Amino acid sequence: MDSRGSIYRFLKFFKIGWRIYQNPKLESSHSSIYYWREQMKAMALFTTTEERQLPYRSTWHLIVNIQLFVFFTSMCYGFMESVGDHVEMGRDFAFILGAFFIVFKVFYFNWYGDDLDQVINELEEFHPWTKIGPGAVDYRAGKRWYFVMAFFLVSSWAFFLCVFILLLITSPMWVHQQNLPFHAAFPFQWHDRSLHPIGHFIIYVYQSYFSAYALTWLLCIEGLSVCIYAEITFAIEVLCLELRHIHRFKDGLTELRMETNRLVKLHQKIVEILDRTNNVFHGTLIMQMGVNFSLVSISVLEAMEARKDPKVVVQFAILMMLALGHLSMWSFFGDMLSQESLKISDAAYDAYDPTKGSKDVYRDLCLIIRRGQEPLIMRASPFPSFNLINYSAILNQCYGILTFLLKTLD
Repeated sequence: MDSRGSIYRFLKFFKIGWRIYQNPKLESSHSSIYYWREQMKAMALFTTTEERQLPYRSTWHLIVNIQLFVFFTSMCYGFMESVGDHVEMGRDFAFILGAFFIVFKVFYFNWYGDDLDQVINELEEFHPWTKIGPGAVDYRAGKRWYFVMAFFLVSSWAFFLCVFILLLITSPMWVHQQNLPFHAAFPFQWHDRSLHPIGHFIIYVYQSYFSAYALTWLLCIEGLSVCIYAEITFAIEVLCLELRHIHRFKDGLTELRMETNRLVKLHQKIVEILDRTNNVFHGTLIMQMGVNFSLVSISVLEAMEARKDPKVVVQFAILMMLALGHLSMWSFFGDMLSQESLKISDAAYDAYDPTKGSKDVYRDLCLIIRRGQEPLIMRASPFPSFNLINYSAILNQCYGILTFLLKTLD
């Protein structure tokens, strides 16, 4: 595919999302995760076996990995120059953590790309999670809400990402003693503008281009990840909707038994897909929990260290808000999944009607009720599940650290 086709493929999500937002009667033929995957394919960094078989794709993946290695090691080398200056060390270490997070995700999905693609294909196969045709429940409002939510998510992220990249690229123009978007060091002082102006220019262009490419890919993989869990939540909503309306069009006992049996299998399928999704994202969930908590801790420590310098305090306060915002987003989607899954048993209980049905029908409903007692969770062992309760616990822990530091420094 040429560059023009790749750009169209990348922007297709924005185009369709805007149309659906403007016209409530329109309906997307795919879920949002399909378009997130299309954006990653347009960037030529959706690392599956099928993608690697495309012309020059494996070569490009190797080039990206080399660029990641150079980018990360140069930042680590630059960190050695900051030793002795606590503020500069904290800033460099924060960017190194962010770079390591991207490096980890790229290499992680080099291994788990096929598993991720399988989860997406399975979700696409079952979407919109209900029978189409006479007697189908009206799922369109929920489907529209989740798709529009994903559209606003990608639009807002893209806007703030553009602002962030612009600030990074132009930072050498307004930040004192900063010659590159990221503090990095190279052999033979190639990064020194006074000694190697051409080498410095090449490094500047490389950092600007590659940071924009890597951050855009990170936006896509993060959006794809959270929208996979959102799609599972939508599937639970449809299951509850079908359970509550199971008697509307089901008059015969045979037909009713077939429907309850189908819903039992649908519930089991949702649980299986969630388990597979948690396994696919197990490493990344652990990594982002650790990276976010580390960034928050570093931000608090550095802000306390330089509390007499308002500019430094503002910088690390913004970094802390970004880390907490990222963690809160995952906690929100995890909490939404868990809370919606608890409604399954209530919906199955509402479907019980002693005047209709048979022992087999009641047995199916009892099975759904029993399974629905335990919430479905977004989790990566040994860490706790991602939800707003655990997120509040992390905030309390951060507040405790801040209070302890304030008392110690005073």
